Amino acid sequence: MSAAPGLELQEMTLHGHHVAYRCAGSGPVIMLVHGITSTSATWERVLPALSRRFTVIAPDLLGHGKSAKPRGDYSLGAYASGLRDILVALGHDTATFVGHSLGGGVAMQLAYQFPERCERLVLVGSGGLGRELSMLLRAATLPGSEWILPVLANRGLLSAGRTLGTALERVGLRAGTDIAEMARGHASLADREARAAFVHTLRTIVDPSGQRVQANDRLYLAEHIPFLLIWGERDSMIPVAHGRAAHALVPSSRLEVFPEAGHFPHLDEPQRFIEVLSDFMDETEPAEVAPERWRDLLRE
Repeated sequence: MSAAPGLELQEMTLHGHHVAYRCAGSGPVIMLVHGITSTSATWERVLPALSRRFTVIAPDLLGHGKSAKPRGDYSLGAYASGLRDILVALGHDTATFVGHSLGGGVAMQLAYQFPERCERLVLVGSGGLGRELSMLLRAATLPGSEWILPVLANRGLLSAGRTLGTALERVGLRAGTDIAEMARGHASLADREARAAFVHTLRTIVDPSGQRVQANDRLYLAEHIPFLLIWGERDSMIPVAHGRAAHALVPSSRLEVFPEAGHFPHLDEPQRFIEVLSDFMDETEPAEVAPERWRDLLRE
């Protein structure tokens, strides 16, 4: 199926590396940031509707999708700088940043590094807000995982997995979105460069005991920008308790829990996601935190 007009992948070169992205629409700018092993395609159910009212930018992060997968820095700070560069290269000064999973951690890092660029912050099943994490991701950080992943991503095993999924559908059983999206991400690891980027990225933020990078000690800064949390009640990757705890730490924030959704609420309940995000854009004013105020906040 081809992408809707204006939503097909485009490409730019930044710092010598090609970066794939989707960009469509006009109006206030929203940048959609996907999670680990995912791509800009994760937003396919919401991007067309959002682009009718907003300028929507959805990149493939470096190491993911059709973007380059160089040996280099896959830290949250490097990803945040990359988003800033994409935004500026496309002719925009500021945006509302919407980050899912890993993308949430990247969006929080951007809001911290470049507060003058962030009009609003939206976290969707975000990483970086607590230790708990699915066992699969924790196991992938163990020593030697880079040697095991090629076996797990073997085409024969992937084919067997697809066959099993088809068999389940024939008897009326459907794997949930979380399992389907994990399988799609798992398939991407058959590529050696993507696999290396995945391991490097994961080990900067996760260890065998859980998430090692947490933003809770800096969430007080989010009191000064419009801040929305969206979570699936049935999230099997990152528990909804993380969203509730972050909401409690930032009383001015908004929390929307989708009762029937898992780790991908924008896929499980796309229409509600569109409505919640659109209402948030309509009901809030872009943040304008002066440098002097930011300095004062850091000194408090």
